[in-house]
Amino acid sequence: MKKSLIALAVLGAIAGAAQAQSSVTIYGIVDTGIVYTSKAAAGAGTTGSKFSVNSGVIQGSRLGFKGVEDLGGGLKALFQLEAGFNNDNGALNGQDSKSSTTLFRRKSVVGLGGNFGSVLLGRQTDILDDVSQWTSVQDFGGVTGSVGHNLDRLEGTRTNNSIRYNTPDFAGFTGSAIYGFGEAAGKTSSGQSFGLGGQYANGPLGLFAAYYQSKLGTVSATGTSNASDASLLNNSSPTFNNSYGAAGDTALKTFSLGASYQVGPARLYGNWSRVKQPLAVSSTTLGLTAINAFGIGGTNNSKADIFELGVNYAVTAPLHLLASVQYNKLTFADANSPKGKLTQINLGTDYFLSKRTDLYAFVSNLRAKDAANPGVFGDGIGSNTDKQNQTAVAVGIRHKF
Repeated sequence: MKKSLIALAVLGAIAGAAQAQSSVTIYGIVDTGIVYTSKAAAGAGTTGSKFSVNSGVIQGSRLGFKGVEDLGGGLKALFQLEAGFNNDNGALNGQDSKSSTTLFRRKSVVGLGGNFGSVLLGRQTDILDDVSQWTSVQDFGGVTGSVGHNLDRLEGTRTNNSIRYNTPDFAGFTGSAIYGFGEAAGKTSSGQSFGLGGQYANGPLGLFAAYYQSKLGTVSATGTSNASDASLLNNSSPTFNNSYGAAGDTALKTFSLGASYQVGPARLYGNWSRVKQPLAVSSTTLGLTAINAFGIGGTNNSKADIFELGVNYAVTAPLHLLASVQYNKLTFADANSPKGKLTQINLGTDYFLSKRTDLYAFVSNLRAKDAANPGVFGDGIGSNTDKQNQTAVAVGIRHKF
């Protein structure tokens, strides 16, 4: 009897030690809002008011799994799998005819971590996603995507077939580098991408600088591409079609610089991004009659300078007042075209019912001059008239678990 009790105690100790050495966390976000949009595209160059239920107004709704195993000697095995979904209709996010097999499209990585930092392999974001905590993306999320943050990658664009290295924390500074393999035989540069950057956090101050570059991949007869930058995958825009460039040609360059500072109850922030699309082509080449037929991600946008200022003011611990403005100056491939301008003003409030649940309300106005208005939530106005403007209002709830 005594031997049996000793054996059970030993087995229990071993099981407890094994459990302590590894852990898996299930987590997620469900974010949904009711949205009103004025002058949304209604087809055939017309517009109209629109009401909708949108998933992921601030943060994309998601379900994730992440884990760590202690391998001893300070070395750990890491993994993270994250699937996005649209909780307004229950569908997996981004599931269409071109990406219907992508389950963990938000993140799918495995790697090692330790005193040296961490090395991760798979589909993942680069440091431009990490530093979005110092920008309007932290407060307004996807509301500021169309005016510029989808283009400068601060909202988080994934890199497929990638390896990423993150440094340990050096007195508040952390750095990161990423490389995306194009996986094309005989041509390393085809579909290749890479980026690097750093951020510094010390008390109330936050600073960041980051760069990312991606190259054109080989486009197959079915329209798919081997580009490791997910923003170029399956993209039918002529900017990224090899009819206007060869595999290995640089398709996108983006550099971002910004700062954030906490002054009492207010967090102030500002940033600037420059985005270049070297393969942009003129409207004459495309056979278009208007140079502004596309929005900021459009075919003939060769350069964009995106400026931002904002504030998050905590009236009380649960109640925050939000404001930000974005200005995007566009240069088109057409040599004689005027500079396009997009200006968006956002006001909002965020009330935290608990650490996990908050209610929010936003109002945004996006104005365009000499450029097509892409729409606050992507419902572009759809005309080329000068000084277009659109207003969107969103009221929603976000829960984290």
